[in-house]
Amino acid sequence: MRVYPEVPAQCEAEHIDESKVRVAAQDLLDEDTAALLAETFKALSDPTRVRIISVLRRTELCVGDLAKCLNMEQSAISHQLRVLRQLRLVRARKVGRHVYYALDDDHIHTLFLQGLDHIRHS
Repeated sequence: MRVYPEVPAQCEAEHIDESKVRVAAQDLLDEDTAALLAETFKALSDPTRVRIISVLRRTELCVGDLAKCLNMEQSAISHQLRVLRQLRLVRARKVGRHVYYALDDDHIHTLFLQGLDHIRHS
């Protein structure tokens, strides 16, 4: 883990670079988009949900398979899957009496790998 030197929380001198502010403002998210993105990251802040995503990267699994893999109760896994489904991080497919879960799309896989690369970077 990298250690960064302590720096003041704000500038010691008041200075505003209007040209930089204009450029930065072009990338500013609207509040609704920022809230949805924050909810996505909030969902990924739970270790169990991250572990679920890690095993769903390669194949779809039913709740029982996930529970066995993570050594947890099915009810606990179902609760976490509900959160992930609501945010469209995973999708469900019903086959007979079984419901299979998979990552919703490649963006989730990429987001997971980017986060993993970030924490492994030294």
